[in-house]
Amino acid sequence: MTHRGTSTPGSTDGRLVIVSNRLPVTTSLENGQVRLTPASGGLATGLGSWQRRSAAVWVGWPGDYESYTPQQRTELDSLLTGAGVVPVRLSASEIEQYYEGFSNRVLWPLFHYLVDRVPVDATGWEVYRHVNEKFADAAAAVAKPGDMIWVHDYQLMLVPALLRERLPDARIGFFLHVPFPSSEVFRILPWRQQVLHGLLGADLVGFHTFSYLRHFLGALIHVDGLEAEVDRVRYRNRIVRLGVFPMSIDSQAFETLARDEDVVAESRAIRQEAGGRKILLGIDRLDYTKGIPRRLLAIERLLERDTEIRESIRYIQIAVPSRDKVDSYQTFRRQVEGAVGRINGAWGTIRSTPIHYMHRSISSREMAALYRAADVMLVTPLRDGMNLVAKEFVASRVDGDGVLVLSEFAGAAAELGEAVVVNPYDVDATAEGIRVALTMTEKERRGRMEHLRRRVSEYDVHHWASLFLEALNEAAIPVVSVRAGTAAEHLAADLARLRAADRLTLLLDYDGTLVPIARAPELAVPDPELLGLLERLSARPGTSVHIVSGRRREFLTSWLDRLPVSLWAEHGFWCRPAPGSAWEPAMEVSAGWIDRVLPMLEQFTAATPGSLIELKTASVAWHYRMAHAEFGLRQAHELRMLLGDALSNQPLEVLEGKKVIEIRLRGISKALVVRRLQQPQTGAALLAIGDDQTDEELFDALPRSAITVAVGSVPSRATHRLGGETPVRELLRALLDGK
Repeated sequence: MTHRGTSTPGSTDGRLVIVSNRLPVTTSLENGQVRLTPASGGLATGLGSWQRRSAAVWVGWPGDYESYTPQQRTELDSLLTGAGVVPVRLSASEIEQYYEGFSNRVLWPLFHYLVDRVPVDATGWEVYRHVNEKFADAAAAVAKPGDMIWVHDYQLMLVPALLRERLPDARIGFFLHVPFPSSEVFRILPWRQQVLHGLLGADLVGFHTFSYLRHFLGALIHVDGLEAEVDRVRYRNRIVRLGVFPMSIDSQAFETLARDEDVVAESRAIRQEAGGRKILLGIDRLDYTKGIPRRLLAIERLLERDTEIRESIRYIQIAVPSRDKVDSYQTFRRQVEGAVGRINGAWGTIRSTPIHYMHRSISSREMAALYRAADVMLVTPLRDGMNLVAKEFVASRVDGDGVLVLSEFAGAAAELGEAVVVNPYDVDATAEGIRVALTMTEKERRGRMEHLRRRVSEYDVHHWASLFLEALNEAAIPVVSVRAGTAAEHLAADLARLRAADRLTLLLDYDGTLVPIARAPELAVPDPELLGLLERLSARPGTSVHIVSGRRREFLTSWLDRLPVSLWAEHGFWCRPAPGSAWEPAMEVSAGWIDRVLPMLEQFTAATPGSLIELKTASVAWHYRMAHAEFGLRQAHELRMLLGDALSNQPLEVLEGKKVIEIRLRGISKALVVRRLQQPQTGAALLAIGDDQTDEELFDALPRSAITVAVGSVPSRATHRLGGETPVRELLRALLDGK
């Protein structure tokens, strides 16, 4: 069997720093001695062996420190260091509120669509945030230049942004191991925006399935108005990549264990003890998301309907203890055990008890023996991010036999299509799926299992980790800042040239360059800091400042008229050379042109609540920033296509901007500014800064000696790039240092 990508990928020479709540080891005291043992759980199981072979550093909570003596704590720290683990020490109170409280009483049920289990008085947010800061501090302290930091799961969703504050140039990835719910469910969370902003601190955010990714994109649009471009989203001054990376298992390790002589012998003993009955198996954490009660109902329905099957099956349910201190889990355990007792009492006989239930943890060898012994594996969660048990079962079936019954709401269903896929909410259909699995011919069983094993073998945990890290290695795109690295040093050299010039002309876009993009045109009001900066720049000897905007002249007049700067409205069609002077048009324009497009825009405005029309002299803009995010996007796409057909033979052109579609007379562009501008004399220097396609037209019209700066991460022909409005203002302030 071959495995791809078993070493750390990418061109970096740095290490991998894994950050998670759960470590690959658990700590305990035995006769006063500290012991480390391998941990159970999806992440620890999935990444533990990969971490050992790749020498990664793992940051996480090591367990209870408070009950240890100082000597035992020292011993534990030494053992953890030897295991490549950096401990994040948490108090019992922090664990109660951060982990058992907010993470598992609020986030866990919400992300699994069990909204009724979210407490009305949801608390613990402040402690959750504080603990996330502790994890970020620990990871930042151990990370070195060149390292990649991989943060995991819902307990630590604020860590990426916190790390970005501490390590601006770090490569940070985040992977969510649970489902990301639909935006309607996610938006129930009062701290939804903080969570999204926390995740967007990463360079790469990964999910198990495309449906989870799609839900995340919906949340970005509805909560923050952020539009993704297929697999990436622009956030502040960065590009955040988004990807689907279905997690898997160390399939080779499970195969090796399944072939162990002791495991084979134990499997044989389990089958002999079953006395010829077919074995149904369920191995789950005792968690309400795993669907155990409904699975028991399906078994009961099967027993009710088929008298012959009562003596021919044995259902083994392993319920691994989980979150025993949480009240809702204690109640859930009583519910499950009550159902088991009721079914066994109703359908058990002297010769057989249909359900063999065990509430305890089991060793990997016991689990492998059960996997090998089972005729049918039942994995029927109500909702599950992936569910690695399904893949463990497949990998352990080295005999090529066995049937997997799998919930369509487990992430694994997107990959394991050869399983018998059921809807766990439909008890009758689940019972029928189990019956189909029990009566399936050997040829069909083996044919299905062959396909399942090939997929689980090829796309194992090493492939998953390598795929994610390769994507992370490629995801981090450096963004130039006035104070950042070598690219900024190149900008600094041009900055020195600008400072030294006898005459300097500044051509500055407004929206998205000097101020953030506003939801409506009238809201883009300049703040006092910007007004003061522009005033100081215009007073700089030999400097002329030009604000080149797509805004209407009325807005620019009301905001900036008192400043000693030149104002250019509607992409250069109107010019106001000096304070108090009249606006001058670039050409005469017939008023009739607007009649060709206005009815169409009015129709779309009426059909798109929150959209609006902005009439200008030589153009008209349809804004949809305040419309319903997804609907507005669809309407804009349809309008763009309609306009393209309707105006193909007209002297008009259509521009797409940020939440706006603009129709303008052909020939009206910011290139007009360059043609109309009186250029400085000998020794002049030009600096142009802008953030969208209209500014690219300005850059193209400038002489090659001009210094051009694109704002944001869009493709550009500019000579430099800055991340956003803040670094633009830093650059302009830096110009003032020269004179």
